[in-house]
Amino acid sequence: MYRNSKHTILFPLILAVGIILGILLGQFVGRNRAESQLKQLISRTGLMNRNKIMQTCMLVEHQYVDSISMDSLSEVVIPLMMKELDPHSVYIPAREMQAMNEPLEAQFDGIGVVFNAATDTVIVLNVVPNGPSAKAGIVAGDRIIEVNDTLVAGVKMPQNDIVKRLRGPRGSEVKLSLKRHGLEELVDVMVVRDAIPIKSVESAFMITSDIGYIRLSQFARTSYIELLRALIKLRQEGLKKLIFDLRGNSGGFMDQAIMIANDFLPEGCLIVYTEDRQKEQVKQFSNGQGTSTDLKLAILIDESSASSSEILAGAVQDNDRGVIVGRRSFGKGLVQNQLPYSDGSALRLTVARYFTPTGRSIQKPYEKGHGEDYELDMLNRYNNNEFFSADSIHFSDSLKYTTPKGRTVYGGGGIMPDYFIPLDTTDMTRYFMEVSGRNIIYRYTLDYADKHREALNKVETLADLTALLDADKGMLEDFVRYAERQGVKPVRREIERSRKIITSQLRAYIGRNTVSEDDGFYYNIFPIDDEVQRTLEIFESGEYDRILAPRVVADGESPKDDAKADIEAEKSDK
Repeated sequence: MYRNSKHTILFPLILAVGIILGILLGQFVGRNRAESQLKQLISRTGLMNRNKIMQTCMLVEHQYVDSISMDSLSEVVIPLMMKELDPHSVYIPAREMQAMNEPLEAQFDGIGVVFNAATDTVIVLNVVPNGPSAKAGIVAGDRIIEVNDTLVAGVKMPQNDIVKRLRGPRGSEVKLSLKRHGLEELVDVMVVRDAIPIKSVESAFMITSDIGYIRLSQFARTSYIELLRALIKLRQEGLKKLIFDLRGNSGGFMDQAIMIANDFLPEGCLIVYTEDRQKEQVKQFSNGQGTSTDLKLAILIDESSASSSEILAGAVQDNDRGVIVGRRSFGKGLVQNQLPYSDGSALRLTVARYFTPTGRSIQKPYEKGHGEDYELDMLNRYNNNEFFSADSIHFSDSLKYTTPKGRTVYGGGGIMPDYFIPLDTTDMTRYFMEVSGRNIIYRYTLDYADKHREALNKVETLADLTALLDADKGMLEDFVRYAERQGVKPVRREIERSRKIITSQLRAYIGRNTVSEDDGFYYNIFPIDDEVQRTLEIFESGEYDRILAPRVVADGESPKDDAKADIEAEKSDK
């Protein structure tokens, strides 16, 4: 029989203890080695003196088990950081920088055509005068069938992809194969790309003998110069009063807004001031060298007018220099600096707040890290009926300010106009919504331009365009038949109700197919534009002078809260 001895009992126990001690010792030594390496890393990099974010990045870069690209990690982390700040601090990846900067820099490299591909065919609507395409012989009405021998027509190629094929570095060549009216075979042309200007002054023309209209789409690098040129042109045509349209203008370069405000203001007026985190203020004053201080001025704004648009509107309103017409503006009172990174990306970081001359901060409320709520503001305004009634907009008395002439203005969420114009949906019948929503109105105008290309190419002025369109008495009925072929049955009662808006849009889109371009569009839209029509009344009725007259108040009284209310009361008394 087998017997257990002391040795046979103790040996397995000693072996087990040894294994356990070995494991513990290994863990201890490994941990000490890792801690030692970490201490060396901290000592070598000064990591202990850095914040937690930097410490984490360094640890991931040097200690993480797998190799990882810190650049790719940064592309994820930095946007998340920005989301925890205000709604206007953003990270711009390198791949998006060009598209973000082009409109503000007021130029891009390309071939110089305005085209549309709504019908799966690239139709040239206009050619930039003296641009690359004009020099190559391309004319309005040409169809671009191939780009560098690649078919782009009839293949449902996305418009962005077509743009990428047409654009390229200045000096490079692109071969275009064109279908031209009257010719069976394609016409091949070689276009040398060049810098193409982007206009921020979209339109400038005279509405009446002394009232002019200028539309500014954004505050780009060249906006001030473009505006001066437009003003010179309109002055030669009799300009005395100006409707300056900033609706839909989301802003841009702040210095352009300041220079434009300076052109309208007399010497010594505060235009805007900024305040940074140290409460240091930088104030901008008018220098008295403006060329337009004599013009009567009305500025149009809406819920999409933001930033630099609000700086300009606020400077005009707070200095009693003009009237503001439309709906409450967006409410962006934060200033960003664009800080570039070496890889071509950039950070747009909020560095200050700006204030209008009376001291208004017009930044609408926001909660850091809740950008989604901020983006819902427009929907909330709509649901609260603010687009349709001024009475739906409420301001706290603590946000009330007074202009030098005694007018009451408000801060805390955009510029409130002197004259509120509600969004008008009266003539938007089901028939109109269908032909508009299905893009049938626009497609008809492309077809119309094709059929009347020779006559449209002869148009040189707005008077020429008006005469051409007025001569076509059957346009609306022709459109109705066209829409029916597209599957929209005519509803005569609704067509009659929407006659004015449909006709104006037809004329406007056809106008864009002429040398007049955007002038041809807006000149034909303003008859149904409530804000423009109301502003014409303000100028012509004398309301403009009354609202800007100094408010006379007795000692101890505050100025009238609402100059517009005074005018309306005066009207009712009469």
